[in-house]
Formats: sequence, structure tokens, C-alpha cells
Amino acid sequence: MTQPRPRFACLEDWLSWQQTLHPRKIDLGLGRVRRVFERLSPRYRPPPTITVAGTNGKGSCVALLDAVLRAAGYRVGAYTSPHLLRYNERIRIDGAPVSDRDICAAFDRIDRARDGVSLSFFEFATLAALDLFHRAGVEVQLLEVGLGGRLDAVNVIDADVAIVTSVDIDHKEWLGEDREAIGLEKAGVLRPGRPAIIGDRQPPASLLRYGAKLGARLFRLGRDFDHRLHGETWDWQDADSRLEGLPLPALPGRQQLDNAAVAVAALRKFSLPVAVDAIRAGLTRVHLPGRYQLIDGDPPVLLDVAHNPQAVRLLSDYLAQRFPGRRILALFAAMADKDIEGMLRQMKHRVALWALAPLPDNPRAASLERLHRAFAAEGLKTPLSGFADCRQALAALRRRARPDDVIVVFGSFFLAAEVLASDG
Repeated sequence: MTQPRPRFACLEDWLSWQQTLHPRKIDLGLGRVRRVFERLSPRYRPPPTITVAGTNGKGSCVALLDAVLRAAGYRVGAYTSPHLLRYNERIRIDGAPVSDRDICAAFDRIDRARDGVSLSFFEFATLAALDLFHRAGVEVQLLEVGLGGRLDAVNVIDADVAIVTSVDIDHKEWLGEDREAIGLEKAGVLRPGRPAIIGDRQPPASLLRYGAKLGARLFRLGRDFDHRLHGETWDWQDADSRLEGLPLPALPGRQQLDNAAVAVAALRKFSLPVAVDAIRAGLTRVHLPGRYQLIDGDPPVLLDVAHNPQAVRLLSDYLAQRFPGRRILALFAAMADKDIEGMLRQMKHRVALWALAPLPDNPRAASLERLHRAFAAEGLKTPLSGFADCRQALAALRRRARPDDVIVVFGSFFLAAEVLASDG
């Protein structure tokens, strides 16, 4: 029998169609994606899996785990979201984004298997990652939760080790209004009897209660394991062992030591052996675009994907540490569903001049009116605005920059992507 032709021939057509297929952009729940997954891969046996949930630090932890495991000689599949420049960045095998052809083939298999079941954009991506990792024969897979944990599509897989990096206020309309509610959602990735690495030094009680009731093996940063900095090296230790003289992770920001300690803890509880030499090598090789990424120039531009108050607070601290005494100019944009006032509050005493970057092609972006209201609510001067695009807004800040100034770009993954595409 002749195989029907695929619905689409190119990746962009597949992605455009997926954006319109499901009636809700975000539709948390595992029922639909599980039904399709069982049809897609009825004899699927997952490779050793680490699932990473949390508000901030997920991407860094996945990058650290990926670098170390590949240094140890394993074939690694890593699934993250969102992407910066190309959709393919979401699904990587041995550090390389998969090809358009392979993603399109996976989408076609998913389309046939779904048999009329409606899937969201993120559910298509998750199923494609699992399908491609299975076909590539990866020896370990790293799955980053997109939203929450309990009802996120990656939770169809029972992780051998689960990580919750941090818990803070984000996606309130989906996850809850406070850390206790959000912590309970993120706890959904934990499994009975399996290690759960908690990277929040003050985790919500809801997360700990759920893990204890479930019977997960909780290991908490600051209680069951920790790190100690010694100049240009650091030590990792738990109750049973100590790794001394580790190189600093090749990711800027003080929080990366916490993330690295969490990654090491996960690897120490993982089923696959990882030598200390691989940990050392991975720490020096790790790379993650869009996080404190410095674009050389006069003035330099520091680009970061921080898009909630906790991440912006860390960014503000990094600016003070990395550029002490220098005047900061900011290019800002945000999605309408974010805590815009909270982000501005963390940075308003650090920034001397603001400009708003337009994201006209993004329906989720906060309007100019909404951003101006947030600036007024925080007692900030009216920012520069009215630009045709991000390039024009950034150019306006550069014209106003003094010698030794620094421009910071933050507020959204989409803004970071726009600037990288036009200026990076």
C-alpha cells in the first residue's frame, strides 16, 4: 500500500499549522499526549532519564548535565524550550540540534498516530523529542519541563532522577498565585522511591510534603549537599563524599554554582556512572546562549532571557558585580502575562535610561500602553519608545550611551532572540 504523503514538506509549514491546530495555546494535562504517545511508540522503553523542573535555572542545569554526560562518553538527547533562533535548538542529540528533515519526519509520524486527537504546539514538540531520541538510540535523555510539572507533557515519562531547581512566582494563571501552589505543581515530576534533587534553598512546604508523602528520596541543596567556593575552584560535598578542586562552571553568574551543585547531585544519584574527570571537563565546556551573553562593542551589550522577578534580581546583582560603577542602559520588552512591575522593581535602581523594544509579530507581547502603565506604577520616568523594531530601539540607546556605559537587554526570550538575530 502506498504511504500517504506528509501533510507538509517543510518545518515552517508544520510549525505554523501546529499553532492553529489546538484551541488553546497552553492546555495542561497528560491525557491527550499520553494517548498519542502510546500509539506512536507502543513498545517504548525509556532510556535513563533526568527531568528538570523549576522556575529558573532549568536550562542551565540541562546544559551542565548534557556537557558532563557527553564528556563521560554517553550519547545524550536533550529537550529544552523555548528556543532562541531556531526551533531545532529544542531537540539536541550529542549537542547538535536535529535537522529539519528529522523533525518533519517525526511530526508526520505523530500526525498519523494522533488519529484526530488535538495536540498543542508544545505537545507536538515533546512527542517529537521522545520519538527522535528513541530512534537515535540515545543512552540518556534530559527533559526540561515547559510549564509547571504535574501536567506538563514531559511528565508522561517517569524520570529516574527528578530535579526542581527553584520555585518562584511565574505563570500565575496556570500554576497558582503563590510559591506553595506553584511548588505543588512542580512536585508532580517526582516519583516514588526515586531521587529528587531540590535546588531551592528554601523550598515551599508543599513541595517537601508531597515528596515525603509520595516516598520520593529528597536531596536538598543546603541540607543534604552543598558547595564551597575557594577562589577559582569549588568543592562539592554530601554526607558520604566530597569532590574537591572542581573548576568553575563556564556559565557566568553566581547562581551557576548552585546549578552546578544540583547537576552534580543528580549525577551522583543517577544509574549511569560518571567519573570525576568527566564532571571537570563538562563544567569547563558547558555553553548556553542567551544567559548573560556579552556582545562586544562600544558600548558592550549584555543579553539575558530573564523574564520574572527572581531572574531579574539575579541579573541586577550580576551587573553590579561584573560592571561596578558603570552606568546601565536597558532595552526591555515583556509578555503580557508576566509580572512586569515585579521585574522593573528589581532593576529600577540599577538602570539610568530605559527603551522599550517592539515585538509587533508576537500576540503574547505586552502592549506599549501596558508597559507604560507598569513604568508609571513603579515611579519610573517615561522610557524611550515608538521604535519600528528592536534594531532601531537598540541604536537609540547606543546613540545616548556615554563612554564606559553598558546596555542590558532583558525581559523575554523573544526579545533576546530578536536582538541576537539582528545584532548578534
